[in-house]
Amino acid sequence: MIAFPNELPLVRLSDGDCLAFERAWLVRSLASAARKAGYPQWWLSEHVAQSVTEYLRSEQAAPVVAAGHLEQAVQSVLQVIGYGEIGRHFVVGRPIIRISLVDLAQEAGTGYELAFFELLRGRLQEAVASGAPHLELCGLESCVKLLRARKAWSRDCEALRGEIVSFARDQTGTVSARHDFTFSLT
Repeated sequence: MIAFPNELPLVRLSDGDCLAFERAWLVRSLASAARKAGYPQWWLSEHVAQSVTEYLRSEQAAPVVAAGHLEQAVQSVLQVIGYGEIGRHFVVGRPIIRISLVDLAQEAGTGYELAFFELLRGRLQEAVASGAPHLELCGLESCVKLLRARKAWSRDCEALRGEIVSFARDQTGTVSARHDFTFSLT
């Protein structure tokens, strides 16, 4: 028997990819559906995601659940609580993509900012092309210290941090005009 994280099944997307279920992924998909249905700050996304997560945890019949089955479960919950219009906009979509900026800095080599930015450009383009609704860039401060070869934060670290933030915004800015896309830096 295979043990899955948190006793949750994998989700098989329509293209055949199987991915680990993440509640944050479901919360973002629900928030996106709510915005499309006219609820820009819908407060029930977390609660609905928790209900569906517990349903998936208790339904241990299959190690893999089809995205369509997950969508039906979510739409069912939304219908029961009186938000069927959000359910009509709900699609599972792709999960959150995380890019480790520290890994990119290590790959580029200490002090090689140009190589780092080229690697970052490539990863951002891949993430955007995947159609994922959210991109998370992790390890910003550690990345900057690594690129600047500093143990302590300095003024030139602050400048590089700003350059990375601006670069990421520029690279992802046109995507949000085409579809619901967000990114965060941590």
